[in-house]
Amino acid sequence: MIYARIAGTGSYLPEQVLTNAEIAQRLDTSDEWIVSRTGIRARHIAAPEQKTSDLALIASQRALEAAGVQAADIDLIVVATSTPDMIFPSSACILQAKLGAHGCPAFDVQAVCAGFIYALATANAYIRSGMARTALVVGAEIFSRILDWNDRTTCVLFGDGAGAAVLTASEEPGILGVELNADGRHQPMLNVPAQVANGEIIGTPYLHMDGGAVFKFAVKTLSDCASKALAAQNMSHEQLDWLVPHQANVRIIESTAKHLHLPMDKVVLTLPEQGNTSAASIPLALDVAVRDGRIQPGHTVMLEGIGGGFAWGAALVKM
Repeated sequence: MIYARIAGTGSYLPEQVLTNAEIAQRLDTSDEWIVSRTGIRARHIAAPEQKTSDLALIASQRALEAAGVQAADIDLIVVATSTPDMIFPSSACILQAKLGAHGCPAFDVQAVCAGFIYALATANAYIRSGMARTALVVGAEIFSRILDWNDRTTCVLFGDGAGAAVLTASEEPGILGVELNADGRHQPMLNVPAQVANGEIIGTPYLHMDGGAVFKFAVKTLSDCASKALAAQNMSHEQLDWLVPHQANVRIIESTAKHLHLPMDKVVLTLPEQGNTSAASIPLALDVAVRDGRIQPGHTVMLEGIGGGFAWGAALVKM
């Protein structure tokens, strides 16, 4: 039996930090208001010259170094992003060129904040089927460029960043199982409805979100998804060492942890200093916890996220 294991992780956050206090200088809001509703205190903002593939490149290089893998050894690249460098080619192909990993399949996955789980599931299937042996899976976003910075209900939530994981074929179990779902009926709750047509932007190019509706849907959906992922592996919540959730809202995270009977000291939380980095948030949080020693080899970790679509998923991972 061939399994896919996470051999190394990496991440990157842009240098500029934007605090709640700075936002409050130009909008009718405050640090207290933002923290009480979201748990977010600051977020990172990409420099004007940086593109999504630039953020992905640094995270990928760090993951490759951690895994002891050369770029030439990669035989699959999957990038999860909703903010690609351009309409086409894919950010994965652009990243491939920057890495010098020529010739292997490279493509983007678009499932918004659940994108990394979808990308991880895709790479896992490639490796388990024998179609690949070394895969680079990346979540990278520059959400700051699709925000209306005059809308305090959305602009305070998001930040930029990238996270990556190198998966390698192994005889030892790694990715134990993945649960993926989507329901397009709910797309009006969370979207960026613009399109490019005839050289113009048609529709609004800014993120739209019905915050209350998203919150209610996410709380129930993530709890159900996590339970299904455990049940599919005949596992119970007692066997989990860590929860690495999508970093959207601290109350959603706390609700999921409560459902899984996990104390918050078993939950990796990067939200306060990073905000919601969409597809990048799960691999960013995973890398932080791996590098600071909280997540150790042999630990069982639940990764989960939900994003526009709605699309959602969970992955059980043996580190």
